[in-house]
Amino acid sequence: MNVAARSTTGKPHKRAFWTMERRDTLAGYLFIAPQLIGVVTFVLIPLGLVFWYSLHEWNVLAQTFRFQGLANYEALLNDPGLPQVLGATAVFSLGLVVFNMALALLLAVLLDQKLKGIAVYRTLFFSPVVVSLVAWTIVWSFLLQNNGGINALLALVGIEGPNWLRGSATAMTSVVVVQVFKNVGLNMILFLAALQGVPRELYEAARVDGTPAWMQFTRITMPMISPTILLTSIITIVGSLQVFAQIAVLTQGGPGMSTTVLVYYLYQQAFQFHKFGYGATLSILLFLIVAVLTFAQWQMRRRLVFYEN
Repeated sequence: MNVAARSTTGKPHKRAFWTMERRDTLAGYLFIAPQLIGVVTFVLIPLGLVFWYSLHEWNVLAQTFRFQGLANYEALLNDPGLPQVLGATAVFSLGLVVFNMALALLLAVLLDQKLKGIAVYRTLFFSPVVVSLVAWTIVWSFLLQNNGGINALLALVGIEGPNWLRGSATAMTSVVVVQVFKNVGLNMILFLAALQGVPRELYEAARVDGTPAWMQFTRITMPMISPTILLTSIITIVGSLQVFAQIAVLTQGGPGMSTTVLVYYLYQQAFQFHKFGYGATLSILLFLIVAVLTFAQWQMRRRLVFYEN
């Protein structure tokens, strides 16, 4: 028997319970515990409760809570208004993503210049991001009225403007523009940080080779900032699917259902019509749409991000 394994009294030496490995493991669990508790408390448990509620008919006014299985999901498939709601959601999301990211990238390129007073313009374009969303939307609701400020400016040049928020052709455009101007500064700052991280030596080498400016942008700038493009696209798409305050303040989903996006339709079903079970079912649908789109974008990173190839 190994003599070193025995103590001075002749008994076998017991290994200490709190070894260095166990202490490191405990420290790791303690560090991730706050985040883990937060995810379980504010994500997993509410998600489970939403699914549980979707299996019930819950009417707060009547104080009824009855289990009905998949009846809400059958109602979802047979809902005559749902295709129009999903169409309005797709139009809003597509318009917001395209115009927001294009304008943000354009502003970032323009502001990535070493000019006097450029910091003032950066602050000016970013300032709407920190403004209260409701206050911003209310101001725009006055500007977009039939006798509002925008039509008053158009009248100065002899143009009779429409009632922007009450026309089926202009209501969605107005909502998209208001949202783009509100959040374009955030993506602009992200793009600006990415542009400033591109090595200037690449541009110098391209200029020596006689590469035109547009080709420098497509062959150097775009690939180098592709990780930021992927990040901003995910953030913008997810944010576009969760819009509510702008619709509630500007159009209330009208005219008709032309601006009734999925989140606002969920609110109507749950809090106006008191169909909380069906509202929970719409929440599950929204969660699946966001999850599928996010997963699809993440899978596209091998084509979008240069270092993933």
